[in-house]
Amino acid sequence: LFIILTPYTLYFSISLSQSFASFFSDILIYTMNLLKKCCSCFRKKTDGTSTSTSHQLSHPTTDFKGQPRLPTFAVPIRYDIQLKPDLAACKFEGIVSIVVNIVADTRFIVLNAAAQLHINPDSVYFSDPNSNKVFEKPKVGKVEADEILVLEFSETLPKGTGVLTIGFEGVLNDKMKGFYISTYDHNGEKKNMAVTQFEPAYARQCFPCWDEPSFKAKFNITLLDVPSELVTLSNMPVDEEELNGNLKTVYYQESPVMSTYLVAVVIGLFDYIEDHTPDGIKVRVYSQVGKANQGKFALHVALQTLGFYKDYFQMPYSLPKLDMVAIPDFAFGAMENYGLVTYRETDLLFDDHHSAAANKQRVATVVAHELAHQWFGNLVTMEWWTDLWLNEGFATWMSYMAKDKLFPEWKIWTQFFDHESSEGLRLDGLAKSHPIEVEVNHASEIDEIFDTISYKKGASIIQMLKGYVGGPHFQNSLATYIKRHAWSNARTNDLWAVLKEECNEPTIDKIMNSWTKQEGYPVLSVKMKNQTLEIKQSRFLYAGSHDRCQWIIPITYCCGDYDSLISLLMEKKSETYDIKDLLSNITDPARSWIKLNVEQIGFFRVKYDDGLAAKLRYAIEHKCLSVTDRLGILDDSFALCMAREMSLTSLLTFMAAYREELEHTVLSNLIKIIGKIERIVADARPELMNYIKQFFIGLLLPAVANFGWDPKQGESHLDAMSRGDIFTALAVLGHEETINEANSRFNAFLNDRNTPLLHPDIRKAAYVAVMQKVTSSNKEGLESLLKVYRETDLSQEKTRILGSLASCPDESVVYEALNFALSSEVRKQDAVFGLAVSKEGREVAWKWLKNNWDKIRTTYGSGLLLTRFVGPIVSSFASSDKMKEIGKFFGNRTQASMVRTLKQSMEQIYINSKWVQTIRNDKDLAEAVKKLANK
Repeated sequence: LFIILTPYTLYFSISLSQSFASFFSDILIYTMNLLKKCCSCFRKKTDGTSTSTSHQLSHPTTDFKGQPRLPTFAVPIRYDIQLKPDLAACKFEGIVSIVVNIVADTRFIVLNAAAQLHINPDSVYFSDPNSNKVFEKPKVGKVEADEILVLEFSETLPKGTGVLTIGFEGVLNDKMKGFYISTYDHNGEKKNMAVTQFEPAYARQCFPCWDEPSFKAKFNITLLDVPSELVTLSNMPVDEEELNGNLKTVYYQESPVMSTYLVAVVIGLFDYIEDHTPDGIKVRVYSQVGKANQGKFALHVALQTLGFYKDYFQMPYSLPKLDMVAIPDFAFGAMENYGLVTYRETDLLFDDHHSAAANKQRVATVVAHELAHQWFGNLVTMEWWTDLWLNEGFATWMSYMAKDKLFPEWKIWTQFFDHESSEGLRLDGLAKSHPIEVEVNHASEIDEIFDTISYKKGASIIQMLKGYVGGPHFQNSLATYIKRHAWSNARTNDLWAVLKEECNEPTIDKIMNSWTKQEGYPVLSVKMKNQTLEIKQSRFLYAGSHDRCQWIIPITYCCGDYDSLISLLMEKKSETYDIKDLLSNITDPARSWIKLNVEQIGFFRVKYDDGLAAKLRYAIEHKCLSVTDRLGILDDSFALCMAREMSLTSLLTFMAAYREELEHTVLSNLIKIIGKIERIVADARPELMNYIKQFFIGLLLPAVANFGWDPKQGESHLDAMSRGDIFTALAVLGHEETINEANSRFNAFLNDRNTPLLHPDIRKAAYVAVMQKVTSSNKEGLESLLKVYRETDLSQEKTRILGSLASCPDESVVYEALNFALSSEVRKQDAVFGLAVSKEGREVAWKWLKNNWDKIRTTYGSGLLLTRFVGPIVSSFASSDKMKEIGKFFGNRTQASMVRTLKQSMEQIYINSKWVQTIRNDKDLAEAVKKLANK
């Protein structure tokens, strides 16, 4: 009785208003359920079967319901999968025979099968090869919410290996997950291709399986009755092909052990180019017919990257071939399927005449990322999705290692902070962030963690860790980790264990657990007092409340030059450091600065006292600091301003130090900040907008004078990317000279698509400039852009145009642009590019989202694509009234995969609203902005 009543004592103390009748009704229900379980256990014991080894359950589909993981009394060893796809009818059927190891007494086999996968009960049986006994006609039950298939046999299955056979059929869907249809044009005719996308948990939509990463097995795949003219690909090379008239059956070699999410099949009409690595690995790039040459750059990157990873990991690529395929309809950037990597076209193909420098870098980034997965993810796989960062964080970080090796002139590590760490810090500064190691209790929660934290924060703490232990030690540790866990699964602690051994650092796990097991990151408040550096740590939150979290922080700092670099480990909330020896020889004002977090290696922010900040500004103006440090100080200053730890007046004054900045990564960050400040000032102090724009234009004009509109002979890759960024920003700011010149060049482009006047690097800028002149009464520019969109078959060109249309200041045009993004002319995965809405179009974009939500939800279902419609539109607002309105709208429209994104967006609105109030109360802002503009 005590056990029964105790939870209700607590319950009653919290809910005093609840009636006694309801209270004792709850007790009765709780008691009856407990008695049922007790009686069930008693019956099992009287049957002479131990409850610890038996699974004799009375209601199988309910007894297994709601469990985060599959039971382990039966484990798959090998799958023989026969698939018969019908591309015309958009359906498939198949049979899977799974060699299963029964490791405990059970009458049940529990595995995954999606609700939309139809199981033929008469086809299900289990055969025991030792006794030649066949166990037929089990009870077949499904828990659709959990996507599990429960097979209850009439008698206990023998321990050891047996074969489970299941027949099934399903639909080739249009949701870009599971086994789905992608469309393409060939000789003017629309055709279908069949593609798989099984990560994170969509293999169950194609065939019954143990669809969790820890259940690794071998796979034998056969494709039946495929039109003979089509290319058929899977993870392994073809073993045998049988022709039967105009159809063929294709048998593939058996794969090594791998997780179900890495199984892949592609069927369609393709061209390809190929080459071999020095050790004989055949590498191919497949594309639509006529686009084979656009795969040359990706092929080059792949060949070089495989060699680099082989040396770095001291482990060769583990399969006999590598295929990379461009898919027209693809939800992600790419997918690392073992031996058959699938890509969105924009991330694999590069056109020498019409792709921009940014597109080239994007292709190299994505290819290097996916190939890193062939080791981190495929060869060694996370045990459960809690450790997703071991896959994505390492693949992101390794892609920079590969790019730096292949293209040292890109100075890729100067871009790491801007592209990875800065974005990780941005999201992780929200209270609604999550730890890197995040608990995943249901398959429906997995999509949510494919986010900035797993990828970008994960990569950033890897970079920090490498900086702490040293590059050679770190590389040796990773090689040992790969060897030790090859063909199996690993957890985060397994990595720490290797690092402790290889680096002789016994506290690695203690240090790193403070970064992976708790959300957020610290801000270090730094003061100088009597030649002593005082440093305090607290959690950085944009919402402004620093809690009691604490980190063990690898810190670096230098005084006056980079030769005086000091490294230390901060283990307390506050510490002091005597630096009088470092300061004793400094007489030059340009060398009196102190910089923490040298080269932005650490994943934290720094807040300097006024004296230290003034010296850093002087150092920035006189180019005494490295590119990455100038970038990091700017990024931290903006974040502190948004968190109301620095006034906007102070931030703008500090930004003036960047007037002569020409380095790409600093300019890129500066332009992002300009866009965000412009929007928040429009909400807070609209009367200052003209001055703000004038100041920002003045910051960027020196770069315009340096880069110009046209490419220069021998210019760097980074300068080419900067040119487009600068002119795009100036067009958005309304700079008339830029808008007029861009429109003139666009008109030349309309007459001649190969004109040198509109280089691919500046096309996005021109398209944005064109849209600044479009109004509801004059849509000539919009119609011209749509004409280019419809005529081009280059996906990169289409996304450039899509990303420009809603930049128009006219609300009615924005609404029309958003409708176009959702039309049949735009591939589903590309619609989100059309959400780049002007500040004037925010309200109409919200209206559009509400009006079209049912259509969006129907079109995209659940998952990552759906969430991408929410954040860009919702998080741009800055009023509590709008937050209430949005919360009310999504109150009964939220799906599991978008809960975290919605909460983060709502928090951003709250942060914006508080920031607006602070800016309105900034009494010095108006005078400061006018002075800055007039300079």
